[in-house]
Amino acid sequence: MKGCWRLFRHEAGRVAGPPALAYVVLYAAALAVGYWTMVRFGTATIWLANGVAAAALLQLHRRPALAVLAACAALDILINSLRGTPAFYLVANVVLNLGMAMVAAVLARRVCGAALDLRRPGRLTRFAALAVLPATTLAALATTILLSVLDPKPWVIRAFEFQNYIAVEVLGLLLVTPILLLLARRHRFVGATRASTVEAAGLMALMLAVTGLVFWQDFAPLGFLCVLPLLLIALRLSPAMTAVALILMAGVSGVATLTGHGPVHLTRLTDIPGLETVSPMLRRLGLYNLFLLAMVATVLPVSTVITERRRLEGRLRARTAAAHQARRVAEDAAAARSRFLAMMSHEMRTPLNSVAGFADVLADRPGLDADSVRQARQIRESSDGLLMLVEDILDFARGDDTLSNEPLDLAAVAGETVTPSLVVAKARGLKLTVDDRLPARARFTADRRALRQALHPLVANAVKFTERGEIVVRLDRAADGVCIRVSDTGCGIDPGFLPTLFDAFAQADASIRRNHSGVGLGLALAARHVRRMGGRIDVDSRPGEGSTFILHLPFDRAADADADAVEDLGAEDAAAAQAGEPDRDPCVLVVDDHPVNREVARIMLEAFGCTVVEVCDGQLALDAVARQSFDLVLMDVRMPVMDGLEATRRMRAAEGAAAGLSIVAMTADAMPEDVTRCLAAGMNAHMAKPINQAGLLAMVNRALSGDLPPARVRIDAEAA
Repeated sequence: MKGCWRLFRHEAGRVAGPPALAYVVLYAAALAVGYWTMVRFGTATIWLANGVAAAALLQLHRRPALAVLAACAALDILINSLRGTPAFYLVANVVLNLGMAMVAAVLARRVCGAALDLRRPGRLTRFAALAVLPATTLAALATTILLSVLDPKPWVIRAFEFQNYIAVEVLGLLLVTPILLLLARRHRFVGATRASTVEAAGLMALMLAVTGLVFWQDFAPLGFLCVLPLLLIALRLSPAMTAVALILMAGVSGVATLTGHGPVHLTRLTDIPGLETVSPMLRRLGLYNLFLLAMVATVLPVSTVITERRRLEGRLRARTAAAHQARRVAEDAAAARSRFLAMMSHEMRTPLNSVAGFADVLADRPGLDADSVRQARQIRESSDGLLMLVEDILDFARGDDTLSNEPLDLAAVAGETVTPSLVVAKARGLKLTVDDRLPARARFTADRRALRQALHPLVANAVKFTERGEIVVRLDRAADGVCIRVSDTGCGIDPGFLPTLFDAFAQADASIRRNHSGVGLGLALAARHVRRMGGRIDVDSRPGEGSTFILHLPFDRAADADADAVEDLGAEDAAAAQAGEPDRDPCVLVVDDHPVNREVARIMLEAFGCTVVEVCDGQLALDAVARQSFDLVLMDVRMPVMDGLEATRRMRAAEGAAAGLSIVAMTADAMPEDVTRCLAAGMNAHMAKPINQAGLLAMVNRALSGDLPPARVRIDAEAA
């Protein structure tokens, strides 16, 4: 606040504008013009010196500013001494002139800010109304009072002198100070000029020509014409060039007016008692001053408004470009993150498939002792825990995807969700069931993946924290959609932990003595997916009595499934494929470039009584399908020679049994977009690695019974 009332420029501020000597020269020139008008007309008709002094105070640091003030005072005293002015008037004149300049400078710094950037229209208005006008009014009052005491005259004369003094001083300050400030900051207007150098010179020449024609003729009041070229200059050039144009216009018009030419002298004066001794020239000069003030008050604000608009447009363009660049960077980062997550998912699932698969195979091998079976089961449980951790971390890092709603059998989705936990529940002696209380064949519009990701952590946690008893997933109809309850008979949840239950990385027991592993992402992800689907999740739990997680999901009812239509399409295909060979073993083609993955799948399938054929790329899969018939193809995606997507598309495009073959993606590409690509290529379903015996058996049974969804390309072909 203290700095706003200082007179001189801060010592740390950047010096702008001409050097101190230039202000002294300008002050001397302004004094010469002012005193010439006093000699010529008996009073000052234009007084620019105070505007120069105010500009020097605003632009210079303390020492050079004081030097300029001293030089200006000396020049004023010198010229008045040469005119024979009494000593008292010498001092009073210097005090009043420079005092007014100092007051105007202090007020300008207070109301316009330390930067004094008069490019802004609001600051220019505040400078005129709150700095120039108060300073000149105060000086005019002091001068009038002083003259009234020393040289009494009629009040009419004093009133005329008062208003003339204000007009002359206001004109001097408004014509000189803002212009000098704008010229001193002309570097800020780089790029603000729309016109070329030739156009700028042409506009200046036009302005001088119009001003000369208007003010060097004596037969028509054409002063209004001067505003037109000035407005063109204000619109096309910078405020600094507009200020130069105003000075040139004032010089040409002022010389013409003071020598008796121009539209000002066409004014008919009104007879006012008491003003008979005032010369007509002096009375008419008030109109000329008003004309100049109107030009300054019109043209400079227009120029600053246009410049401010250009500045804002430039900033908007720069920010828009920066926003576009930031968006491109964000999109690239999101794409890179998606690629990274997809790659990490694939690379981590591939070895887990071998670990989990062989653990299942070993656990079911006959002849093993109890300890070996237990150890194999523990390997499987550990791999499942690692897989769950990987999936939770990747899902949490991925963020929210757009929902892909479709008519779903919610009970079937719930059954798919609990399948990975069945082995663990059975090993712990727990009963895990799905209690479907929805209407028969009812379908609801929902996102399959989001629903599974919401239910899976709840079911997995229920199995983890339940030592004895059962876990029930119950589906009920609700007024606003569907209500799904996941209940267990486990340890329950401490009431003090309920407020932070769904926070990421929150755990009821985070100590080193805790009994259960995990990073605390499951419930946070479940809550996030429930919110994505527009629902809410509640908890009812008591320590030692178990917990119930209640999902309120606003699913819309879709058309009920037709028992004799879509679901039988796959069954007809399966029956046709096995016609003529009702007693043969199911034949499954395993397509995978990794030999360990093929071995795991072969051992599991042979345990189900299937005949297995193995190939290592998509081209060999095409050749195998062309040679013999299969009941199911388990297709990997990432393979050399030909990937699984291209192989599937070629099978669907072929004629014969291959076009209706059941093809299931068995891949470590498990991100949502991977599932979409597989289905779009013509696969019937997607099964993410690592696989387990229960899940693989369920998939084989669905394929043999025709319960797999029909391939999209077949539907599209039939619709066409």
